[in-house]
Amino acid sequence: MVDEDNPFTLQIKLQELQLEHRDLDDVIARLSESAYVDQLQLRRLKKRKLYLKDAISRLQSRLIPDLNA
Repeated sequence: MVDEDNPFTLQIKLQELQLEHRDLDDVIARLSESAYVDQLQLRRLKKRKLYLKDAISRLQSRLIPDLNA
């Protein structure tokens, strides 16, 4: 069972998402340079990248300690 409140677990998940985000960025850049681009595939990859960006932001905010504590 994964402990979603454990900062170490959250940090590992954050690193995984950041890696996937960077990989998608590379794939999107290569596809965009191609002469024949599958627009549907490109749109799906960009949507996934945006989802990852949002998930990364949520995890980063969870890792910031609560100032009221």
